[in-house]
Amino acid sequence: MRAVWPWPAIRALARERAPASAPAAAPRAAGSSLVWRLVALAAGWTLATLAVAGAALSVFFSQEETARLDNALNKTVDSLLAGATVEAGQITARPAADPRATQAFSGAYWEIAVADPEGPSQMLRSRSLWDRAISLPPGGLDALAKAPGEMIFYDSEGPLKQPLRVAATQADLQGVSRPVIFMAAEDRSLIDRNVRRFDTTIAVAVVALGAGLLAAVIVQVRIGLRPLFALRREVAAIRGGQSERIAGRYPSELEPLAAELNALLTHTQEVVERQRTHVGNLAHALKTPLAVLTTEAEQRPGPLAEVVLRQAATMGQQVDHHLRRARAAARAQGQGERTAVAPVLEDLARTLERIFQARLAEIEWDCPEALFFVGERHDLMEIAGNVLENACKWCAGRVRIEAAAVSPRQFSLTVEDDGPGLPEGGRGEVLRRGARLDERTPGSGLGLAIVDDLARAYGGSVTLSESPWGGLKVVILLPKADV
Repeated sequence: MRAVWPWPAIRALARERAPASAPAAAPRAAGSSLVWRLVALAAGWTLATLAVAGAALSVFFSQEETARLDNALNKTVDSLLAGATVEAGQITARPAADPRATQAFSGAYWEIAVADPEGPSQMLRSRSLWDRAISLPPGGLDALAKAPGEMIFYDSEGPLKQPLRVAATQADLQGVSRPVIFMAAEDRSLIDRNVRRFDTTIAVAVVALGAGLLAAVIVQVRIGLRPLFALRREVAAIRGGQSERIAGRYPSELEPLAAELNALLTHTQEVVERQRTHVGNLAHALKTPLAVLTTEAEQRPGPLAEVVLRQAATMGQQVDHHLRRARAAARAQGQGERTAVAPVLEDLARTLERIFQARLAEIEWDCPEALFFVGERHDLMEIAGNVLENACKWCAGRVRIEAAAVSPRQFSLTVEDDGPGLPEGGRGEVLRRGARLDERTPGSGLGLAIVDDLARAYGGSVTLSESPWGGLKVVILLPKADV
């Protein structure tokens, strides 16, 4: 059953007003997400550890491959050294067992040379070297002379510009006046390819493992913080008017927080009830003396009585205005209030159509069914009723009101008429208490001021502009409840 808003209440709205309200709440400071903070921290450590582990595995594999090749070269040099003999001042050696040494530029080489200060003189070399020579280690003959009998391993360049791994040592042979250098070399391209292939495999494995661990961390954090998300939804439901208390059960870490929030809600509701009680008491305390003054002045006509009646009426208007503003502020601080917008607009439109039937045919209105105001029905009727009454009073025949959501937390009430409108310089003036741009029209000048104060009490705003029909356009922003 729809409640019909009585005309005396509508008329009373035009004589009441609210004081300048508190400024709208400051926007909440933005902060980084707790989920992504935890994920980023875990991801940073995980990826860093995987990167270090991958690099260490790559270095270890490269060293192992190089050590394997060095071991083979060491055996070749030892074989040359063991098989080397001197006959008539000439060095002879058994051929290397590796058949590649007999194929030109095959990648397996060996060489025996005499250390000469002017440069090593080649005595014997593998057929695979053809007419080339193996390069000496960095530091040349001095490096070999500093470590006689020790194997030196180093990288060099082969006959075909391919990378070589070389093993060299210096030894003394009986019958040769100078030290003899024994060198063996092998193409290390295969090792380098194996290392690159291993690095690629490790990189792919690290990326896949990192992605899997990152996904696991995200899932773990989301599951771990699920009770916190549930608590946030319960608080949002209370703020949106869908519930009055936190009823869910939470882990031991969050249970004290839920209990404290419920205690805070209880305290807030008690404060609101006390405010409402004080407002009611104040209304009775002030209105009774004003009624007595008015009655006494009416019984004693005269100039003084007229002054008393006029001032008593003004005082009554101010008392009603401040009491109404206090009640709205108290209700705006409460929780759990929500009002469907569409039934309120429908009731207002029908009531005002009957009242202003001589001026307009009907009030056009449009509102989604699932739109709810965070507040009491009486306050919404007071806001919309004042604006609609003002539009009906000044229109030439058309009035339209439209409600629509503008954000998840706000909706707008837009009222337009085809009347004379307001000059741009006077739009801010009519929002002040008691301001009237046309003294010939009945009213106290409090209607739009009441709307502005009530909207501000709920954290909203009122904007005046020109309607496409040429009259006044009023846009009111109010808090929206979740469906």
